[in-house]
Amino acid sequence: MGAWPLRYEEPLFRPPSEAGSLILQVTVGCSWNRCTFCGMYRGKSFRVRPLAEVEGEIAAVARLGWAPQRVFLADGDALAAPEEFLAGVLEAIRAHLPGVQRVGVYGDSRAILRLGAAGLVRLKDLGLGIIYFGVESGDDLTLRAVRKGATAARQLQACRAVTEAGVKLSVMVLLGLAGVEGSRRHAEATGRFLVAAPPTYAAALTYTPVPGTELGDRVRQGTFVLPDRWGMLQELAWMLAVMPDYRGPFFANHASSYLPLKLRLPRDREWALALLAEVLARRDERLLVPEWARGL
Repeated sequence: MGAWPLRYEEPLFRPPSEAGSLILQVTVGCSWNRCTFCGMYRGKSFRVRPLAEVEGEIAAVARLGWAPQRVFLADGDALAAPEEFLAGVLEAIRAHLPGVQRVGVYGDSRAILRLGAAGLVRLKDLGLGIIYFGVESGDDLTLRAVRKGATAARQLQACRAVTEAGVKLSVMVLLGLAGVEGSRRHAEATGRFLVAAPPTYAAALTYTPVPGTELGDRVRQGTFVLPDRWGMLQELAWMLAVMPDYRGPFFANHASSYLPLKLRLPRDREWALALLAEVLARRDERLLVPEWARGL
């Protein structure tokens, strides 16, 4: 079998849809790392790994006879690495792993807009197939409160740059991120954002407080009131209610979800709204995923 050829600095994260992918850690940490709700990379300082190291790992994978069909480039926003570095990684994948059909990466608005449509087209031509973008909210008040570092307009511009380049775009938003006070405003603004974007795939995750993060500590201290399970589902209903013109897959079936839904919009929208209305009216906890079974 040979020695394990990949060097990882834990913890390592990837989207659920990349579960079967080869994970290459081309950057370490998150270049922004200031969001109040996220603890994924708090113990890491962002840096780009030497290209020669990454190229060596790719070549070693090939020598072992591995033949992945998909590759995911970690860490948090590997798209923030210099364009020439990313091009070099993609060229190495193409040269050593010709069976790879798609390369995915996390990216935020800063990285996307720095590359621009032209840079993204170049990376697409070298094999970049999908960008995972944590938009979190379409509401500017919420984005400022959680220190996302971008406005809704800026994030919308980034989404459109990705689709203009012909790269698939998977957008994640977070239910509950504005607390009880901003719940409806956040939900409706986020729904309108998704319609305006629009991404290839959209996913609504449920915010779960993380100990040691600023927002998690505020929840524990009682200075930030999080919607309960019913409030989270109400946000999802408000979001879907303003999305009659959205077309495409919409997922609310993440491990954090109380009521997992996998929808094709607009086909499933009325059914989902009716189901949510019934669940909210009945308030029967047996209809929901129990707390112990949920994950981040």
